[in-house]
Amino acid sequence: MAENELAAFRERWKKELTCKKEDKPPLVGDSASSWDLPGQSGRKNLKRNNKACSSSISEEGVCAEDEACVGGGAGQAAAAQTDEDQPQYVSIARGLLDGRTSPLLDRIQEERTRRKRHYQSMTDVCSASLQQQQRPQRKVKKEELVDQLIQDLNEVNDIPFFDIELPYELALKIFQYLNCTELGRCAQVSRAWRVLAEDSVLWFKMCTGEGYHQDASVSDSPCWKSTLRDCRNSAKTVSSNWKNRVGSISQLQFELGKVLCDVSSCDNFVLAGYTSGDVRLWDTLHWDSAASYLKANSLSVNTDPRPHVSHVQVNGALAAAAYEDGCVDLWSTETGGEPIHHYQSPGRIQALALSPDSPVLLSASGSDVRLDRASDCGYWRTACQAHLPKAVDSVAVVPGREQQWPLAALAAGETVYLLDPREEKPRTLHSVYGHPVTCLDASDSQVAFGVKRSGWAMHDGGNKIHVYSLETSKPTVCVGNSPGDFTCINLRDSPPHLLVCGNKDRRVRVFDLRAGSSVASLYAHHLGVTSVQADDWKIVSGGGEGLVCVWEMRMGAKLWEMHNRHPVRHVRFNTSTLVTANIPDDKSPRGACITDDDLTAHRRHRGVICHYDFSEDSLSQDHILPICRSDYTESHGYNYNISLAVPYDRLSASHSSR
Repeated sequence: MAENELAAFRERWKKELTCKKEDKPPLVGDSASSWDLPGQSGRKNLKRNNKACSSSISEEGVCAEDEACVGGGAGQAAAAQTDEDQPQYVSIARGLLDGRTSPLLDRIQEERTRRKRHYQSMTDVCSASLQQQQRPQRKVKKEELVDQLIQDLNEVNDIPFFDIELPYELALKIFQYLNCTELGRCAQVSRAWRVLAEDSVLWFKMCTGEGYHQDASVSDSPCWKSTLRDCRNSAKTVSSNWKNRVGSISQLQFELGKVLCDVSSCDNFVLAGYTSGDVRLWDTLHWDSAASYLKANSLSVNTDPRPHVSHVQVNGALAAAAYEDGCVDLWSTETGGEPIHHYQSPGRIQALALSPDSPVLLSASGSDVRLDRASDCGYWRTACQAHLPKAVDSVAVVPGREQQWPLAALAAGETVYLLDPREEKPRTLHSVYGHPVTCLDASDSQVAFGVKRSGWAMHDGGNKIHVYSLETSKPTVCVGNSPGDFTCINLRDSPPHLLVCGNKDRRVRVFDLRAGSSVASLYAHHLGVTSVQADDWKIVSGGGEGLVCVWEMRMGAKLWEMHNRHPVRHVRFNTSTLVTANIPDDKSPRGACITDDDLTAHRRHRGVICHYDFSEDSLSQDHILPICRSDYTESHGYNYNISLAVPYDRLSASHSSR
């Protein structure tokens, strides 16, 4: 009805506007049907019709507005002729009909756009709800809820979870900066994070980074997380065994060797030289290895009496020995038997050094120095020879130079030299007249040596330890303040930035090379310290009285000690084993019957090598001591087994005959 009335109103209005204007006003009856009054009543009807038109436009939308605009356009052409003669309200009504001059045009356009958007949104919601109702009901899983939660968090924070947004390799790169505890916490976040936190590559790198299975590859273990856990538990057990002295002790003895002269050890190899001229090699992992018997060169064998062994050195692949007559033999630890390299020096060998990780041998006879190295094909040749002004006291080969030219440090009197085969003569590193060098050691980047001061120099803090950089040949730090002489230094096997040394004043000292200060000072041995080594938590020292002490570095407390008759000249340990050697100073003791027929008379004069095993399986029944490993074919085995069995057999036979 409203639409019909509005259309009729428009038609009547158009007819009235297009009719000619007469001089006298229209009839009352005719005007009453369309306008009650030419002024007030007409304006009221115009306002009422305008409101009806506006409400019709807002409710009907676009179609109703188009119809109104068409009607207004038809009236505009007819009213253009009489625009000037018509009253003001007629022109206003005409403008309202065509809508061009309406003040509500902008508001109508905004309302139209808003209603369109609202209509579209409501349509989408209704269609989605209808589709949701038409789908069959299914049970929502927890994983879907977690995914929805992550999606909601992403929308709220605008920071997406990288395990969803980033590639797997990039997320793995981020996870490798986390430690074991942090990876365990990340594994509890979600399933995707758990897959990342338990990746084998992460745990393999963590395992090798902590020093376990250095030569292994990723495919060697199905679960490197479990492997790292087992290694840590084993290390914890070994550490506890170290502190409580729980393990097995083996004495490495060679009956025909007579008096012990020198001992060297590296990894699982132990090398010993004796006054009989024999050299014995033990493999603590394979006790019955054929390489245990090392034959001397033909010159030393045919000499009567055979010269004593003065120095021995061993690494993972080579074993070297120097004799009193100046001969030097070199063997392979894998094959043993005959020497693979031999040379003769004009005088007695006073110092011998073997590189711990490369085929380089350094020897010093008097003031002459010789450095030999093996080529890539295995042929040994002399790399360089040098002659120094004074006799050489100690030598050290710089480790960690497998792919480079060898480098060695020499101490001769009060001067320290660096020997480089590429240079014509040794380079002087340190020299102070009247201050002799007492001990020397070298690492891959530094060289350290103890200096004995005398005279007025003792008022400047006493004896010192100087540390030089091998790269710049300049001093880096000077530590120590002791009235006694430094007798031993261990820089190569010490933790990074730490140096451990022993002194005649009975103390073991640990220095921090970064700060140049003392970390620990332990009163250890009343006859002076003769050998020392340290790691990140413990110190093992040996003294002239024959005492081996194990210390806890942080607390400075002694954990335990072991005693033997002769001075401790060698101390070397790794994670689970310890090798100590008590070597007598007197190689020809008086009153000792040193003959092949009676080997037990001088046992107290021989010296002893002790091998301590603190590993987890050291107490198992399969661990057999060397004293019980005789197979009755060795010439010296009767001392342990046969000589003990024969009297028992005779006694049994005598009882049976009776």
